[in-house]
Amino acid sequence: MRTVATVVQPGFAPFEFGLACEAFGLDRSGDGIRGFDFRIVAAEPGLVPSNLGFSITVDEDLAFAETADLVIVTPVPRERWQDADPRVSAVVRHAAERGAWLLSVCSGSFVLAAAGVLDGRRATTHWMYADTMVRMYPQIDVDPDVLYVQDNRIITSAGTAAGLDACLHLLRQELGAEATNRIARRMVVAPQRDGGQAQFIDKPLPVAASHSLAPVTDWMLENLRADLSVDQLAARAHMSPRTFARRFKADLGATPAAWLARQRIIHAQRLLERTDLGLDRIAWESGFGSAAVLRQNFVRVLGITPTAYRSRFPSVSEDLAPTG
Repeated sequence: MRTVATVVQPGFAPFEFGLACEAFGLDRSGDGIRGFDFRIVAAEPGLVPSNLGFSITVDEDLAFAETADLVIVTPVPRERWQDADPRVSAVVRHAAERGAWLLSVCSGSFVLAAAGVLDGRRATTHWMYADTMVRMYPQIDVDPDVLYVQDNRIITSAGTAAGLDACLHLLRQELGAEATNRIARRMVVAPQRDGGQAQFIDKPLPVAASHSLAPVTDWMLENLRADLSVDQLAARAHMSPRTFARRFKADLGATPAAWLARQRIIHAQRLLERTDLGLDRIAWESGFGSAAVLRQNFVRVLGITPTAYRSRFPSVSEDLAPTG
């Protein structure tokens, strides 16, 4: 992914628009992170009004979006959900047809829905508008309970800040977990956001967790190799297993087992990116026990084998494997 086009339309939401600019438009070469050819486009270049009473000047029309590797769609006013701009719809459909990435933030998913690219797919939007999307587009499998949904190369996000989760999710696939960790750290975002899928902001280590179970989760991260049971974790938290499991889900949005499994995947990703360790050693360091179990979890969560993942991110000399 090299080129990114963010489409703005009259009445656009500045915050959601800003998320796209922050995630894909900043020059991070000073942090050793490659950038993108990022451009803001509109069906009619010139002054484009926001929904907060000010306008921005957009210099480019939709031509760049016709060939961009990623097309981002920000929210439009509710009255325009059914009265979609046919020029924008055409760009969205063409992006889907040619296999480009499509990403919508918040109710921007209605722009994708109006273009027909979400038909027969799973998607999400802001929880306030999920029922509306179900009524307007019964052919879409709307999931209102997640931060974002990726269906093939189309990503839809829930309300406002969840758009950042979706952006980081895509960056992780394109740049790797280590680079995305650095981006998250610079943004000073929450260290963990989970809605039940593979949708996590990697913990930007070293940063202390802010939830009430931080001492336990910090200990879990330091002991990924161990066989950690709920009973053992509950004892460290001085709670009953039932209370601990309920509190953990409330604080972190996932069960202890699901959260731990994802942290092990994240650690394995970093080792694959940054070291030349063999798969058996990486599996042991990450708590999976064997290369076969590591491979099974990698394919289930990320849709790619560890070997294929490593080939996308050439390792560097620094060895991040723990000692001992």
